[in-house]
Amino acid sequence: MAAMTREETEALIQEVLEVYPEQARKDRAKHLAVNDQSLEKSNKCITSNRKSQPGVMTIRGCAYAGSKGVVWGPIKDMIHISHGPVGCGQYSRAGRRNYYVGTTGVNTFGTMNFTSDFQEKDIVFGGDKKLAKIINEIEQLFPLHKGISIQSECPIGLIGDDIEAVAKKANAEINKPVVPVRCEGFRGVSQSLGHHIANDAIRDWVLDSRDGDTSFETSPYDVAVIGDYNIGGDAWASRTLLEEMGLRVVAQWSGDGTIAEMQNTPKVKLNLIHCYRSMNYIARHMEEKYSIPWIEYNFFGPTKIAESLRKIAAHFDETIQAGAEKVIAKYQAEYDAVIAKYKPRLQGKRVMLYVGGLRPRHVIGAYEDLGMEVVGTGYEFGHNDDYDRTIKEMGNATLLYDDVTGYEFEEFVKKVQPDLIGSGIKEKYIFQKMGIPFRQMHSWDYSGPYHGYDGFAIFARDMDMTLNNPCWKQVKVPWKTAESDAVAVAASA
Repeated sequence: MAAMTREETEALIQEVLEVYPEQARKDRAKHLAVNDQSLEKSNKCITSNRKSQPGVMTIRGCAYAGSKGVVWGPIKDMIHISHGPVGCGQYSRAGRRNYYVGTTGVNTFGTMNFTSDFQEKDIVFGGDKKLAKIINEIEQLFPLHKGISIQSECPIGLIGDDIEAVAKKANAEINKPVVPVRCEGFRGVSQSLGHHIANDAIRDWVLDSRDGDTSFETSPYDVAVIGDYNIGGDAWASRTLLEEMGLRVVAQWSGDGTIAEMQNTPKVKLNLIHCYRSMNYIARHMEEKYSIPWIEYNFFGPTKIAESLRKIAAHFDETIQAGAEKVIAKYQAEYDAVIAKYKPRLQGKRVMLYVGGLRPRHVIGAYEDLGMEVVGTGYEFGHNDDYDRTIKEMGNATLLYDDVTGYEFEEFVKKVQPDLIGSGIKEKYIFQKMGIPFRQMHSWDYSGPYHGYDGFAIFARDMDMTLNNPCWKQVKVPWKTAESDAVAVAASA
């Protein structure tokens, strides 16, 4: 299918909106736009970070998911209590493939589910005493843990449990950090507020605990990796490149990370932000309080990797700058071979994305390195500063969609007819049943890493494996088959 003109894209948006009642149509129209690279600010074309329209299928998560599932959960040597009914903790356990090194149940706890398992009596009489008892049990059963976070589920905010008082008392009793996080799922409009609440809890309960401690030996090349959750080993792939160019990675926030690393982060020389949406708050705080600069980086695909390595190196001396060039040169033969192998098989293929965090913009360059084109993208829980960063990455007249509904996404796909869709698990099976190749881009469809030069080889292989799989020729879409049968019956009548 040829690229759509601006007029055609605008007409498509209007056609999709026609199904809604007037008020809903007006609201959803603000969240759908035709990309215009000439704009400097996205708020002139699209609205974001608003409540989802009642009665439509949204793909967003909640504040608890943003705190426990994204920011706190991957900190491997802490135990994270899901305070409330068992379901939320079980659903959020180990689903994002945050890899870590350690012995689970001894000194690391990332794939375990700790819950206060609220029952009806806890709702009536409160769960403070139960929470305190759980913390004591944890200390006895898992003495090598380095701290505890209390992740509040919806009932906690509704019944008014004083988790702060419990945390302060437990902190004094076990002499380890106990952090209360007010991330009840009903707060805010999406998981994005959960990220913010989690950042604030780190700021208030963790970050300044070693401000007067000079025992940590610093170096001129200390950096922290912020907002990389080591999905499928991503943070390890990124760390390899940073260390090869001569930097010392003091902390990983928070994939394969520890609370000690977080406590030492105020001593670094530069914070490197991978997922801007989930961690920009703490980076801004450290810039304000500790005068630590921060920059965003993108390690998806060789073009963006080289840009980011040079951007990072510019903050250091000639030694690091030369190191960055050596790293780029070292891997050139590798990524040239990947491109030579896969680009002829993927050239010209069109992709539509709908993901969270940074992926709707960060992976565009990796697709382009393989000769592919991203013709539509959007965020589940983005803010306008995310779209500000996206409009320059996307082509003119391409689709932008914020908090897209299930109906809208399906209709856009039917009309645009992309060769590949990259989205989440909730969308995966719908589009596969439509006969469209699909990659689950939240956790890499059980593959990865996708970061770094080594990750790019895996990314290219996975896109080729998905797009060029012969199974798609065998898929018979039920409703298309039914339409063909109906036409055949009518013709024979």
